[in-house]
Formats: sequence, C-alpha cells, structure tokens
Amino acid sequence: MHTPTIARLLCAAALCAAVVVSSGCNIVSVFGYMEESRRRSSTQEVKAEYDGLVDKTFAVVVMADRIIQSDQPEAVAKLTFDISERLRAESGAIGYIAAPAVLQFQFNNPRWVVMNYGELAKALNVQRLVVIDLNEYRLNEPGNKYLWAGVASGTISVIEADGPLPDEPIYRKQVKVRFPDKDGFGPADLPMAAVNTELARRFATRAAWALYTHQEPYYPDF
Repeated sequence: MHTPTIARLLCAAALCAAVVVSSGCNIVSVFGYMEESRRRSSTQEVKAEYDGLVDKTFAVVVMADRIIQSDQPEAVAKLTFDISERLRAESGAIGYIAAPAVLQFQFNNPRWVVMNYGELAKALNVQRLVVIDLNEYRLNEPGNKYLWAGVASGTISVIEADGPLPDEPIYRKQVKVRFPDKDGFGPADLPMAAVNTELARRFATRAAWALYTHQEPYYPDF
C-alpha cells in the first residue's frame, strides 16, 4: 500500500476516534445533567442516627429559659407538639405521651426542671425520654426588629429509662436552623406568624429526623 494511502487511512481513523470520544463526552454530559436534574427534584433515604424508639414508649420534653419563653411564649408548646407527632407517626414507637398531657404535667409540677432524667421518665411512665434543650429561639437580630433573622438551636438528647444508665443521655445531637434563607425581609414582606411557624417547623423536622429513617431532599432547604 502506498504511503499517501496509509496516511489518509490513519487520518480517517484518528478523525473517527475523535468523533467517538467527543460523542462519549457528550453522552456523559447528558447523563450527568439528567442525574443532577433528578436529584434536584427527588429525595434519598437517610438512616436514623438513633433508632431506639422502635417498640418503646416515649415522651418529648422541651426546655427553654425564661427569656425565650417570654419573647416567644408559643415556642415550647409548638415544638413539643410537632416533634411528638412526628415521632408518633414515624419512629415505630408503640406508645407516647401526647403534647397536651406533657405540657399539663410541666405546668402542674413546676419542680420538674430539677428532676433527674430517670425520675422525669418515671413520672411520665415512659421508656424513652426525648429532651429538647432549646438554647436559642429568636426571630430578629438583637436590637433590630425591622428585619427577620430567625434562629432556632438546641440539643436533642434521648434517655433510655429502662437501660442501665437512666439518668444519662444515650444519644445527643445539636440542631440549628434559620429562616428566612436570605437577608432583607421584614414584616412588610412576611408576617411574624409565618416566620415563627416556618422556623419551628424546620427545627422540629431536623430534631425528629435524627430519630427515624426518612426521605430527605438531596439538596435540602435547611
């Protein structure tokens, strides 16, 4: 075969290879885009960090200092209710103390705050005590009532009252959420009730998610 012919064949082969490689890259790009698009509109399973509520009874107790209770008097009741109901529906527990009963117990027994965890669980007659120690819950930056800057943070602890150490948390996790996601929103843009409701929902969701396997967005908003 003549040298020019060989050269032309080699050039043609190289061109075909380049086309194939280019097509392959395009295919990879298309599949990558499709996967990214799927993730943005779907969820993934996230395992429980603590699954010890399964086949047990539980109560949720929310603790907050006087400043939080004074500034946001509905926060404790709302979080007690929201977290209790989420865990009742999703955790696999066989029984629970409903939020109104827990709140009534706290009201009728003001010394509950000095009880150790084992005593509190025994008084509520549950095997698991989910304690939310709320250390921050605000809708604005201190001194700025004109813009929303909601923050809710606290520690979630689980006590196994039927275990060998009923006064010590067997599980503990810090949770912190914010709302709104962007700066610059004030009462003219969002009413206080809407900010308060969404902030509490986000905190309750994150707190409860740790205690049962759930579906979570690939790119969660909070």
